Order: sequence, then structure tokens, then C-alpha cells
Amino acid sequence: MVIRKEKKSCGQVVEEWKEFVWNPRTHQFMGRTGASWAFILLFYLVFYGFLTAMFTLTMWVMLQTVSDHTPKYQDRLATPGLMIRPKTENLDVIVNVSDTESWDQHVQKLNKFLEPYNDSIQAQKNDVCRPGRYYEQPDNGVLNYPKRACQFNRTQLGECSGIGDLTHYGYSTGQPCVFIKMNRVINFYAGANQSMNVTCAGKRDEDAENLGSFIMFPANGNIDLMYFPYYGKKFHVNYTQPLVAVKFLNVTPNVEVNVECRINAANIATDDERDKFAGRVAFKLRINKT
Repeated sequence: MVIRKEKKSCGQVVEEWKEFVWNPRTHQFMGRTGASWAFILLFYLVFYGFLTAMFTLTMWVMLQTVSDHTPKYQDRLATPGLMIRPKTENLDVIVNVSDTESWDQHVQKLNKFLEPYNDSIQAQKNDVCRPGRYYEQPDNGVLNYPKRACQFNRTQLGECSGIGDLTHYGYSTGQPCVFIKMNRVINFYAGANQSMNVTCAGKRDEDAENLGSFIMFPANGNIDLMYFPYYGKKFHVNYTQPLVAVKFLNVTPNVEVNVECRINAANIATDDERDKFAGRVAFKLRINKT
């Protein structure tokens, strides 16, 4: 014999739902009394309070082992890389001499990039240092903060300084300037107390032929020891990295040229095939003329 379950009306369902939410006879809210809800809320308050306290304590203990000024681990930056300015998405410096818009974006980027190197700003914020030796500033038991930085004046970049330059860093005449900078590595003594410089060349034989001649500022692409070591962003608040400017004088027009620049220093390897930017940088240069 099959017993059919009585089908409840819509009104009965609503009444049962209302009684579940609040039962006036038992004074239960959603099936629990006020005391039951109070115990549950107290449990979760204590439980999550304990988790929060344990997380806070763990973070506090960990932060006691971390310096505000020097990263705890720097193994990934044992060898500094090189980078170029103007900064482009694919390291392609493309100039169309007859199209102002094609190179004006590079000029604007360089104006902003070189602004901190203005001689007046450098004289105001940084020291005149003795060339040929490291500018060490040890703490000697007392926090020496902030560290002083050596002046790198914009005028050292010669024809690539952009000061009073009607050629806009050479971009309007097809003789562009490209700036090479070394990435910062804290407490790194670049050069191992020996002179160092940047050199550039075409990557292949055809690139070397199409690259033509160029000049470098400072002379021979030299980077002085006095700009090292770097003590970190918080310590070295006014630090400005040394630059090397390369002015390409007669690149073969309408041809893509692959250029590679390397830093020659006793303690910087440039032949690591796993890292294409370790001590070197490669970029493409193209000067379009119609």
C-alpha cells in the first residue's frame, strides 16, 4: 500500500519558514536559543582572535630578522645587469628622422631621466668625490644615515647631455644618443678596485659594418670607482647612477642593426648564456631616412 505524502500549500510552507526563523513558543532564532548563539559567537571570537594573535606574533618575529635598509638575501643579483635609456618595450631604438613623433617620445623620456643629473641639483645634494677610489661610508657601530653620494654631472655626458642641444640628443639628425646604466646592487664593489669601462659593438659582422662609428661620454665609456658601493635606496637617498652615453654617428640608414654593450670589469662576468643581461645589454638600432 502506497502512502501519499500530503502536499503542503504555499501558505503552510511560509508559516513553517517563519517559525524556523523565529519560534515564539521556544524563543529560538533559526533553530537556536539566544544562549546557544552566544556560545557559538564566543567560540568563533576566541578562535579567530587566537589565529590573528598567532599570525601577528609570527610576522613580528620575522620582521625582527629583516633590515629596513639591506635585503636579507641578494643572491639573485650577484652580477649586475646593464640597461639602456630611452627605455622601450623590446629594447628597440627606432628613429624616423623625417617624422618628429617617432623620436620625440624618446627625447621626452630622456629629458625626464636626466633631470636629476643637472649640475645644479648634483651640487646641491651630492659630494665632489676623489676619483679612482671607492666612496666607503662604514657605520663603525653607529648608524651612518643617510649616506652621501658622489656627483655625476650632466655635463659629463658631453654631446649627449641634451643641454642647449638643438638636435634633441641627436635624434633629429639621425645621430642618436643611447645611455647605458648599470643596475644597482647593494654593497657591490664593482671593478674589484681596478678601472672599468663600457664597450659597444655590432653583434654580427654585418651589424658591425652597418653600425659605423660612434663616440662615448665619458671618454672611453669609463665608469669611476667612486660611485660604489651602493648602500640601498633608504640609505643612499640621493644616489645617482653613473652613466655612459653612446652617440652613433653614421649608422647605415633603413637597416636594423643589432648592438651589444658590455662592461669590462674584473669582477663582472659577461659570458653567462643563462642570463643575457648579466654585465651586458643588447638592443636594436634603426635609423630610417627617406
